[in-house]
Amino acid sequence: MPASLTGRIIAAFGLLAVVLWLAIGATMFVVLRGLHADATSSSLADIAQTFAVRLRGAVADGEVRRVVNQIRGEVTAGVTIHLLAAGGQVVDVGLPDPAPTLPITIPTAMRIGDTLTGTAPFADGQTHDYAALVLRGPNVAGSRAILLSSVDRSGADALRDVGRSLPIVILVTILVGAPLGLVLSRSVARPLERLARRTSELVDPTAPAGPPLPVGGPKEVRQLTERVNAVAAELARSRAREGELLADLRHDLRTPLTVIGGYAAALADGTATGQSAERAAAAIVEETARLERLVAQLGAIERLRTGADALHLEPIDAVGVLATTAARFASAARAAGIDLAVADEPNSPNAAPLALAADRLALDRILGNLVDNAMAATSAGGTIRLEARRVDDVAGVHGPAIAFAVVDDGPGFPPGGTDRAFERFYRGDASRTGPGSGLGLSIVRELARAHGGTAIAENLVPRGARVSVVVPMQPHES
Repeated sequence: MPASLTGRIIAAFGLLAVVLWLAIGATMFVVLRGLHADATSSSLADIAQTFAVRLRGAVADGEVRRVVNQIRGEVTAGVTIHLLAAGGQVVDVGLPDPAPTLPITIPTAMRIGDTLTGTAPFADGQTHDYAALVLRGPNVAGSRAILLSSVDRSGADALRDVGRSLPIVILVTILVGAPLGLVLSRSVARPLERLARRTSELVDPTAPAGPPLPVGGPKEVRQLTERVNAVAAELARSRAREGELLADLRHDLRTPLTVIGGYAAALADGTATGQSAERAAAAIVEETARLERLVAQLGAIERLRTGADALHLEPIDAVGVLATTAARFASAARAAGIDLAVADEPNSPNAAPLALAADRLALDRILGNLVDNAMAATSAGGTIRLEARRVDDVAGVHGPAIAFAVVDDGPGFPPGGTDRAFERFYRGDASRTGPGSGLGLSIVRELARAHGGTAIAENLVPRGARVSVVVPMQPHES
């Protein structure tokens, strides 16, 4: 089996052509052999008809032996003559020709002048084509029919004719099939070669990103090309995001490492003593904790993306979760001079309780990160409100859901910031990120997606921002 696709296609076409030639040759042989046999029998029947009148007169005069011997000298060389009795046996009239080894029965229904044709084995060891002309009725004694035969050469004649015609068929097949096979192999092999080169470029990080591959060839090759183009585009975007991520990560790691290195050097060379040494040690501890939080948050995002952190769903009261979150941050909010409160519930008597099935720890983390982000953006004297409301038909969320929102009256997101707010390390405005890692809202989005929900950031008029997390009230089975 050839190793290349082109070789395999050509080999398949060659094998198909050989099988086709054999089938055509066999069919031609069978048809031509039958035609030659029929032609021989018809020729013998015509010869018999030319002697029919003389033979009938000879039968009437009792001179059959003499007339048959006369005819024997007149027929074409290679043709044997015999008389057949009513039972199909050969009547001995002194002829030297080989006789049939089995009786050739003349059906009783055949009338005078009818001809019976066929093939039969003869005493010379060969098969003969014969034609038997009926001379008398079925119930008479003596000879009833004259039998003319010749050696069956229909097989050799048919083989000779096939040998003459089949080369023409082979030549036509090659002239038509070879270009078709070449075009087909190229239509498949060339796109696959391009795909192979592109996939080699994709795994090589140093290779420049080329233009999308042209979509051509059979349907399956076109689909594969489209998918490779999509993979190449996504890989290019991923590599670009990876570069941005590494740049941001270097930026976020450089500040604490610089602080830790500076204070550690001061402690080592004795520059920092007394209270200065205490402050240096405290700064080292604080920056070390910041690095630990950064690494932990990065790990949390990856575990959420890979599904390593499974969610443990339980019934949760949405308003109760907001109250718990507000209590957790009440002390920090007072210290910062920020008014933190839960928005009032609607007083409608028909309002259904806001309950859902979610992971309690994940929901606490979502709200905690949202409040952290809002406090970083809100200055002293500002307000932060926690809200929860039922929503329906939210894009990307199945069924009715609860929208948890944290609203602040800070400066809001910068232009384009609402679209990028949930990207890793995004810091569109230092007033909204402060000393954080830039990963808090990214974790919020991943936790929301893990619940089958989504996260939305929006600016308010005249100022402020609302960051919402929409979580379905019941998890979707799919």
